[in-house]
Amino acid sequence: MFSHVMVGSNDLDKAKTFYDACLGALGHKPGVVDDKGRVFYFSQYGTFALTKPIDGNPACHANGGTIGFRAESEEQADAWHAAGLAAGGTAIEEPPGVRTGPTRSLYLAYLRDPDGNKVCAMFPIKS
Repeated sequence: MFSHVMVGSNDLDKAKTFYDACLGALGHKPGVVDDKGRVFYFSQYGTFALTKPIDGNPACHANGGTIGFRAESEEQADAWHAAGLAAGGTAIEEPPGVRTGPTRSLYLAYLRDPDGNKVCAMFPIKS
């Protein structure tokens, strides 16, 4: 459904360090920096990118927004969470674990990145 997600950052080096660690734990290669200083992470499912806002104003996070990254196992989601904490992320909400909804259960791990964006690793638990 989505082709890409791009988030703003006030410190691209710090953001790249964070996402290289988190996304690396999910098996992705380090971000590629283009000639405009933007950082891109490519996968077969889509693209995630970081940029300084083009309007020159400071980057800020969306209240109520979450960016979810697919994990292939509960252990991989835990590794994502640990890598993110070690690279400057902040733990939020409940510790990583199973959340049961009305239609299915998910293993979720939530963090805030160095710019305050809410991100998570999600592993869908098969019923």
